[in-house]
Amino acid sequence: MTGRVVVIGVGNPFRRDDGAGPAVVEAIRLRVPVGTLLAESAGEPGRMLALWSRHDHVVIVEVVHAHPGRPGRLHNVSAERVAGLADRSGSTHALGLGETVALAAALDRMPRSLVVHAVEGGDFTLGTGLSAPVVAVLPRLIHRVTRAVGDAHHLLRDR
Repeated sequence: MTGRVVVIGVGNPFRRDDGAGPAVVEAIRLRVPVGTLLAESAGEPGRMLALWSRHDHVVIVEVVHAHPGRPGRLHNVSAERVAGLADRSGSTHALGLGETVALAAALDRMPRSLVVHAVEGGDFTLGTGLSAPVVAVLPRLIHRVTRAVGDAHHLLRDR
């Protein structure tokens, strides 16, 4: 078996809803198969690219700020769609995930598969704790990410 399953929770737990990605990674720690790489990232492209290889299946958990937004709305986004968002990223980070994926493609560093599970946030002020709309959908987001991890492990075993 080549490759790994990598889950990256992107965000800053000290910016309220932006901490949802790391919160999901912590919540799934005991729910995913052994060998799953769980990581957190502030979204810095170099760190993100260092976390995966070309043979990996990557699941990213991110918070987005949409206009107009609906805090708590869930999104499932493919790598192709993420790369297409490079110019108009809704990320709360300096360089968005779209730019990171575009850079990975340009450097021939794209993983075998990449999917993003995102939730729309509403409160990005300084402090800890997620807003009520994000807390309300956290169980569904955790379920989606856990299922994506299981699917990725099945793909690795079938190769």
